[in-house]
Amino acid sequence: MGTLRDLQFALQLKIEELRQRDTLIDELELELDAKDELIRRLQEELDRYRTSMSLSGPSAVSAANSTQIEDNQRAKRLTVISEPFSPDPVTIAMVSQRSCNKSQESRRLIQAAFMKNDLLRSLDEEEIRAVTACMYRCTINQGCSVIQEGTVGDQAFVLEEGRLDVTKDGRKLFTAEPEDVFGELALLYDCTHTYSVSAQTDSKLWVIDRKSYQTVLMQCGLEHLSHSVELLRSLPFLQPLPEDVIIKMCGLMKETKYADGDYIICQGSTGDSFYIISKGQVTITEKKPGREEQVMLSEVSGRQWFGEKFLLGENIRTVSVMAVGEVTCLVIDREIFEDIMDGLGSDSRQEPQRSNEFKMKPDEDPALFTSSTLSDFQICRTLGVGEFGHVDLVQLKSNIKRNFAMRVLKKKLILSGGQREHILKEQHILKEARCQFLIRVYKTFKDVDQLYILTEACLGGDLCNLLKDKGHFDDCSARFYTACVVEALAFLHQQGVIYRDVKPENVALDEHGYAKLIGSGCLKKVDTGKKTWTFCGTLGYIAPEIILSKGHSIFADLWSLGVLMFELLSGRLPFDGSDSLKILTATVRGIDQAEFPQSICKDACSLIKKLCRSNPSQRLGSQNIGVKDIQKHKWFEEFNWDGLHRRTLTPPVIPKVKQPLEGATCALYTEGSMEPCTDWDDF
Repeated sequence: MGTLRDLQFALQLKIEELRQRDTLIDELELELDAKDELIRRLQEELDRYRTSMSLSGPSAVSAANSTQIEDNQRAKRLTVISEPFSPDPVTIAMVSQRSCNKSQESRRLIQAAFMKNDLLRSLDEEEIRAVTACMYRCTINQGCSVIQEGTVGDQAFVLEEGRLDVTKDGRKLFTAEPEDVFGELALLYDCTHTYSVSAQTDSKLWVIDRKSYQTVLMQCGLEHLSHSVELLRSLPFLQPLPEDVIIKMCGLMKETKYADGDYIICQGSTGDSFYIISKGQVTITEKKPGREEQVMLSEVSGRQWFGEKFLLGENIRTVSVMAVGEVTCLVIDREIFEDIMDGLGSDSRQEPQRSNEFKMKPDEDPALFTSSTLSDFQICRTLGVGEFGHVDLVQLKSNIKRNFAMRVLKKKLILSGGQREHILKEQHILKEARCQFLIRVYKTFKDVDQLYILTEACLGGDLCNLLKDKGHFDDCSARFYTACVVEALAFLHQQGVIYRDVKPENVALDEHGYAKLIGSGCLKKVDTGKKTWTFCGTLGYIAPEIILSKGHSIFADLWSLGVLMFELLSGRLPFDGSDSLKILTATVRGIDQAEFPQSICKDACSLIKKLCRSNPSQRLGSQNIGVKDIQKHKWFEEFNWDGLHRRTLTPPVIPKVKQPLEGATCALYTEGSMEPCTDWDDF
C-alpha cells in the first residue's frame, strides 16, 4: 500500500486529469463553434453563388469548395501566440523558494539531462543552473499517467528514478529512462501533447512549469544585461554615452571564458579587441628586450579592463595577459565599437520615411469613414476563414464601386484563447499606421458577440498561394516582394513596433501586384533598448532568441525576413522537420546548418545568412543605419527603391482580380446592438 504522500499525489494527478478533460471539452466546444461558423459562412457563400449561377458559370461553385481545402492546408502553419508573459510576485517567490532543496547529485542529473536534450542544451550554463534550481520533485506510482495524448500541458519533466512508457495511438514508442527529458515543448506555448507517458515502475521526476521556466530565464537575461551595463558604465570613457547605446554595445559584446594559464593576449601579436573582466583575475606581463623572463606589471581583477588602446588604432600588443584561475571577459572588436560611435547622433530609425507614407485614394473621403456605421456596408462574399472568425469582402451601399475587407472576430474565441491583449495591440498599432506597404485599417465596430475591423481590400491573393503556383520565385520576383516587406518592417521599426509573424501568408497583393503586410496579433510596441518575452510567431520563422526565451526586440523580424527570402527562392523552409520540436531545434542550430538549394544564388545566400545570424545585434539591418544596410547589399544592387516608393515599378505578377458581380444578391450584417467603436478596451 502506498504512503499518504503517494496517495495524495495520485489524487492530485486524477484531479489534474479531470481538469485537463474539462479544458479539452471547453476547447472542443469552441472548435465546434468555429466549425459551425465556418459552415454557416460557406453556406451563405454557396447561396450567393447559386443566386448568381447564371452569370458566373459552374466555376464559381468550385471556389467555395476550394476555400475549405486552402484553410486545411494553411492550418499546418498557424501562428502561435502565447498569453502575454509578465512574471508575478507569487511566481518569483515560489521560484526562489525552490532553489535550495536539491542534492548535488540531483542537480548533476538534471543538468546532464538538459545537455542530452536537443532543445534545452542550447541554454547557456547559467540558465541551465537557474532552471535546475527551481525544479521540484514528484513521485508517481506504477501505472499512473504523467502525460495524456491529446491534452494541453504546461510542464516538462526529467526522470530521476524508474521507467516510463511513451506511447502514441496506443502503440509503444520507447521506454524513458533516468536523465530523459519529455514535455519540453510545453515550456514554450500551449501545444497539444502528441504522445502519452505512464509509469512502468514507481518513479521519481523533477518538474518545471512554463511560467516558472520563463520567469527564471527572464530574470537571468535581465540580470546579465544589468551586470553588463554596470560594467560598461564603470569605464570613464563610456560614461557619457546614452543608455540605449550602452545597451546596444552590450548586445554586440562577446562573453568569452578562459581557463587557468590561458593567454588572452600575447605580446607582439596583432589585435583589435577590447576586454572587460566580468569574473576572475589576470596578470599583465611584459618581456623586455634582451631578457628571457616576463616582468610582472600588474594584476587586474573583475570590473577592470585592458586593451583600450586597440580601440584607438594600435594593432601590436605590447604586453601579455594571462588568466589566473577561471576568467570571463566581455570582448568588443574595434570595427563594432567604431560603428557604434560613428552612429551617435545619426540614428536612421529616427528619420521619417515620407516616401513610405500611405497615399489616400482620390475617392477616399475621411469624413465618410467617420460617419459610417456597420449597417452601411453590404457583404459581397467571404474572402477567407481564420482562427477567430472570417473576412468578408464588403461595399458601402452608397458606393458599390469601392471594395473593403471586413474582419469579423468572435469575442468568445478571442477571450478563450487568451488573445484579448494581442488583438487590442494590433488594432491600436494599425489604426495609427500610415504606410503604403502595410494594410490600412479604417475603422472598428463591435456588437454583443463580435468585433469588426474595416480595412482596405487586397484582392490579389497572398504570397503563399502564389508561391504554391510557382514552386519558387526567380531572383527578380523574390527581390520585389522582399523589398516590399523590407519597407513595411522599416516603417514599423521606426515606430518601435515588432511584427513577429513575417511569412508568405501574411503578405497580401493589391490589385496592382504590390505587396503589403497584413494585420497580425503578434504586433507589439517595445521601447528602445527594451525586450519582450512572449513566445510568438510561426514555427520555422521564429527567431532563436524567442525559442530560447532570451527576450527579443525588432531584430527578431530580421531573422524572419531572411527565412522569407529562403522560402521565396526555394519553395521550402530552411528549418523544417516532421514535428514542431524538430523545427524548433533546427532553428536553434542556426542557418549555417541549413542546406541551400542551387536555386538560391551566391548573393542571396550571403544576405540570408547575414539576416539570420544567431546574435540579434549582429544581423544585417540592426546597426545604426538600419534597413539601409539591407538595401545596400549586393543582392539589391540593381533594384530601384525610388521606383518602388513611387509605385512605378512593374510587379512580377499583375493579379486577375475577381470583382463582385453586379446585380448579385448581397447580405447585410445583422441589425441590433452594433455600434461604432474606436476603443475595444471594455470588451
